[in-house]
Amino acid sequence: MKRKISRNFVYGWINSVIPGIIIAAVVFGPSKMTITSKLGASYGYSLVWIVPIAIFFMAIFTGMGSRIGMQNTKSLIQLIQMKYGRLAVLCIGVGIFLVAASFQAGNAIGVGISLAEPTGTKPHIWLIIFTIMGISLLFFRSFYRVMERLMLFMVLLMFLSFIVTLILAKPDMESFFRGSIPSLPNGSEGLILAFMASCFSIVGAFYQAYIVQERKKRSATGVYQDKSLMGVIMLAVMSIVVMMCAASILYPRQSEVKSALDMANVLTPLFGSYASGVFLTGLFAASFSSLVGNATVGGSLLAEALGLKKGMDKLGSRVCIASVMVIGASVAILFQGLPLQLIVLAQSITIFLVPFIGYMMFDISNDASIMKDNKNTKFQQAGGLLGLLFLTGLAVYNFYDLFIK
Repeated sequence: MKRKISRNFVYGWINSVIPGIIIAAVVFGPSKMTITSKLGASYGYSLVWIVPIAIFFMAIFTGMGSRIGMQNTKSLIQLIQMKYGRLAVLCIGVGIFLVAASFQAGNAIGVGISLAEPTGTKPHIWLIIFTIMGISLLFFRSFYRVMERLMLFMVLLMFLSFIVTLILAKPDMESFFRGSIPSLPNGSEGLILAFMASCFSIVGAFYQAYIVQERKKRSATGVYQDKSLMGVIMLAVMSIVVMMCAASILYPRQSEVKSALDMANVLTPLFGSYASGVFLTGLFAASFSSLVGNATVGGSLLAEALGLKKGMDKLGSRVCIASVMVIGASVAILFQGLPLQLIVLAQSITIFLVPFIGYMMFDISNDASIMKDNKNTKFQQAGGLLGLLFLTGLAVYNFYDLFIK
């Protein structure tokens, strides 16, 4: 009996943390790995302190997404339409779709190079294979169930790969603890903002409401306990581990980081092809999980914003999700990379979209008529306001950097 209770407890706990882990898998893609590696390679351990700050804001808004999903049978898009009107919903759906499509090429490229490097083949072959594989997942009767198991496996694979790499790197723990004290090295401001923006993913927090509702719908009791913090902590740990790897391996050699592949290239002469293969396994897991997760977020939200039937398993959602994957693969093959124009487009949309989404999530989660006892506490309101101020400041900075500077 005790063994059965213990097994049920473990199974229940794993099920409850899956939504948060899915968001971690979506957020921690190849671009996030590149930014985090650059921080470690350029500034060593001195910027470790920024991780808990970004994670704090991510935890606040991911918690809002979870509680919105727990409290309501209506989706977050439906709640926004009810409160703000049809135009707001269309802006969110189309905007998130365009951002997802713009950055999808980076995910596809990450999958290609992570497999091409150790096999000595061309990246576009693997890119095409795994894009087709990603699209084929849409034909499963329960796409969400398949996706969540894939994401859980990929996050665990990522985590183990980076931990093994860190052990081989033999980090300087004294420098690590010194890096937990805030400092601002010269020229680090741009990278700090890029990291904060990538780690504090308001779109990921927004989508948390949908994942929680999917879990709640499949629960025998129709109840879901919020364990989203576990996924956010996993995101923090992976960020710190990759930064420590770069600080230990790349910083002493002053190696320049242009992509996440640079870490693998330095690992080979130091520790052999095994170490490089382990890190590339982590890069593959980060890339493929983001390839599927990013497309799912962008496609399913566009489908609902257009008024198609709600649900990841519906035909409209599947077509939109497949569209994001096809666009990403096509751009990657045609341009052999992520074109500057697409990066500028994604940044331009994000400048206006992210504070807009953040404000609406904050307002809805403060609304007692919608949230009842699950509305924001005083602490969550204070944390949310600070997060909104950060998002607004980041939008102003990006606007100045892109259009005025």
